[in-house]
Amino acid sequence: MCIFSDILLTYNQMHNNNTIYKDSPLGKIPCDWEVKELEKITEKIGDGLHGTPEYVSSSEYYFINGNNLKDGLVQINADTKCVSKEEYLKHKKELKYKTILLSINGTIGSIAFYKNENIVLGKSAAYINCKDENVDYLYYYLQSQSTVNFFEGELTGSTIRNLSLKSIREIPVSLPPLREQKAIAHVLSLMDSAINTNNQLIEKKELQKKWLMQNLLTGKKRLKGFGLEWKNYRLEYFIEDYNEKPKDEIKYEVLTSAKAGLMKQTDYYGDNRITNREDADYNIIPPNYLTYRSRSDDGLFTFNKNTLGFVGLISGYYPVFTIKNGDLDFILMYCNFYRYKFKKYCIGTSQLVLSMNALKSANFTLPKKEEQTAIAEVLQAANKEIQLLKSKTEKLREQKKWLMQMLLTGKKRFKIANTQ
Repeated sequence: MCIFSDILLTYNQMHNNNTIYKDSPLGKIPCDWEVKELEKITEKIGDGLHGTPEYVSSSEYYFINGNNLKDGLVQINADTKCVSKEEYLKHKKELKYKTILLSINGTIGSIAFYKNENIVLGKSAAYINCKDENVDYLYYYLQSQSTVNFFEGELTGSTIRNLSLKSIREIPVSLPPLREQKAIAHVLSLMDSAINTNNQLIEKKELQKKWLMQNLLTGKKRLKGFGLEWKNYRLEYFIEDYNEKPKDEIKYEVLTSAKAGLMKQTDYYGDNRITNREDADYNIIPPNYLTYRSRSDDGLFTFNKNTLGFVGLISGYYPVFTIKNGDLDFILMYCNFYRYKFKKYCIGTSQLVLSMNALKSANFTLPKKEEQTAIAEVLQAANKEIQLLKSKTEKLREQKKWLMQMLLTGKKRFKIANTQ
């Protein structure tokens, strides 16, 4: 709560004042601000190794590129290559604590602070050694819309985009007085802290949900009030086909399936209009009905529910069904949890096919409907909590974006700005 109190206090310190503005290469800025090229207010700008170091199977020294820069951090993952200490000493750059790292090839503009990690930079990562007094302000300014717009005008390459060191050195930076720079960086860092705190809570809740699924969907843990032994069922006991075909006189929206659920497409069918899809065979899918893609390269079949609130059409490759004798949401979660088990019911070699009849023939051990419903409610509550936290993160990101636009252009200023 302390973070949010500090943010609220900072909002109260912002005001619309009688600032006089002047023209600049970046548009209107306060008269006590100035515009300078990045090279003139930093100590050194360079990029990483133009080549490939010698890798080792494991070490505490890593070879990173622009794709390792995410959410302000240098992210080391399972795919990050390791180098020996000798290679590290041979190729390391003169970085200092809080040197700004910037992705300049492929993905452009991802940014992170260097915090003394043992890393060798690749050529898709640039480094900016800043003067200590304005490093935090520049960190946020390099994420501003003004900088993004500048990058877009400087990129080269068609398939893979590149940003040159020359362009980085020429980035125009609007500079408030130092005290105001520090105030701006402080409030934006508070927003980052709030976002990071919320994301850490999301990670914790997702781990809790994973634990619940692993225990409740396997029967390792039972909810209070349920003790009957789970029984073996063929899924045909729960599945009821739905084979309604579209009518030409009715206009339907065409849907597609993804891991996150069903999504609306721009295509539609009916009113004498036909979609440009190759598979002209469609199935109707009403709200709260289930589907899955019957073909898979890896044998992992993801089941989806139509939560869009309207009747749509889906490719004939997606069988449509509903649930009888069981809880629909539980069966959906259960099938997705055990989706790897459907592989043995498939036919085909390079591409596996899971027909509706094969789906129905699958054998699983499940609880009675009442326990299914209780488990589904617990897991839905956990998922709802996660979604609310994710919505909160998005709102915080939007607030930060608004703050950056206001503060980094001088449209909103702190009261300290006129008391220097």
